[in-house]
Amino acid sequence: MTEEPKVGLLHHLLAAGDKIARLPTPVLALSLAALSVGAARQWMATTHSIALGYGVGVGLATFMIGDWIILAWLPRAGRSFGPVGLTLLALAFARWALFVATAWIPSTQELPYSTAALAVIGNLALTGNVLDSLWAEPFRLDVTRLEIQSPRLAGYPPIHVLHLSDLHVERITARERRLLELVEELRPDLIVFTGDFLNLSFLDDARAQSDCRELLSRLRAPLGVYAINGSPSVDRPHVVCKVLDGLNIRHLDNRAEPLRLLPEGEPALALVGVTCTNDAVRDAETLEQVMAGVPHNPSTPFTLLLYHSPDLMPEAARAGVDLFLTGHTHGGQIRLPLIGAIVTSSIYWKRYEMGLYAEGHTRLYVSRGIGMEGLGAPRARLLCPPEIELFELRGSENEQRS
Repeated sequence: MTEEPKVGLLHHLLAAGDKIARLPTPVLALSLAALSVGAARQWMATTHSIALGYGVGVGLATFMIGDWIILAWLPRAGRSFGPVGLTLLALAFARWALFVATAWIPSTQELPYSTAALAVIGNLALTGNVLDSLWAEPFRLDVTRLEIQSPRLAGYPPIHVLHLSDLHVERITARERRLLELVEELRPDLIVFTGDFLNLSFLDDARAQSDCRELLSRLRAPLGVYAINGSPSVDRPHVVCKVLDGLNIRHLDNRAEPLRLLPEGEPALALVGVTCTNDAVRDAETLEQVMAGVPHNPSTPFTLLLYHSPDLMPEAARAGVDLFLTGHTHGGQIRLPLIGAIVTSSIYWKRYEMGLYAEGHTRLYVSRGIGMEGLGAPRARLLCPPEIELFELRGSENEQRS
C-alpha cells in the first residue's frame, strides 16, 4: 500500500480555498452584487443621499467586475492558470472594506463627494497592485549573486553553483522562458534544484508534466544537474518518476555524492540530498545517516546540503554542513511592508523566511523560488519577485588546502 504523503496546515488551507475558488459563476455574481448593495446602503444611511449611495454601489461593482476580467484573462494570456473565485472574493471584500470604512469618516456628511473620491483613489491604487502582482511581478525573475568562501576549497578553482527551487510548473510561460535564457547566460558549473517540480493543481496533468520535462531537459552544466524532491504533497513519487524519466538529471534521494573539481586528488565537494517528508524529526535522523557517509578527516570536502525546507537548519549546523540550500517558503510570496512574509509554511515561521542566514560556520540560503502555490492560492507575488541564485564557491584567502 502506498503511504499517503504527510501534509501540513498550509496544504489543508489551500485545499479548502480551492473549493471556494471553484464556486459557480452565479454564486460569485450574487456575492459581488450583495457587497455592492451593502456598500450602497451604508453610504445612503451615512450621507442621506440616494444618488451618492447608488454611485458608490455602481463604482464598487465596476471595480469588482474589472478584477474578474483581469483574473479570467490570465490563462487566456498564458500568464497563470489558477481558479478565479477565491482571489476574486478576497479582492471584493478588500474593496468593500475601503468603501464602507470611508463612509464612517467624520467628514463624510459635510463633504460626501470628497470622501467618496478617497475611496475611489484607494481602489485605483489597489487595482495597480493587482495588475502588478498578477501580471508583472511573477515574471520579474531575479538573479541573486553570492560569494561563499571556505578553507575547504583553498587551492581549487572557484565553482559557480546555480540554485533553482519551486518551479511549480503549470505551463511554459514567459517566466520559464526567461529562466532558460538566464541559465544560458550564467553558464554555471553545477545546477542544483531543491524540489517542487509541478504546481499542486497540475500534478497529473499530461501537458504540465511534458512542459516541465521540456524545461528540465534544457538544463546543462559541466559538473551535472542534481535534484531532490520537494514537499511530499507536491513531489509524489509517481509524478517525479514521470518528470525525470530519461532526463540527464541526478536524483539525490537520501544520499551523498562526491564531486571532484580537479582531475586528480580527493573530492572537493560533497552534495548531500535529503528527501523531505514534512517530519522534521524523521528527516533529521536521515540527515545524520547520510552525513555519516561524508568523509571527516583533514581532506573533508565542502558539504552542500539540498533539502526542500529550511526546517533542518539547526540539525545542519550541528552536522557541520557548509552550505544549506532550500526553498519552500517562497519568501512568503505575498509580503507586506514592514511585516514581510505573512505565511512561510515553516515550523520556525519567520525565523528563516528568505535570504541568507548563518549559524556557526553553516550558511543557509532560503530561496524565494520561481513559481507560485497552487489549488486555491492566488497566482500572485507582492513585494516578493521570483529568484534564482548563483553562488561562487571559493577558497578562503591566504589559506591552503590540507
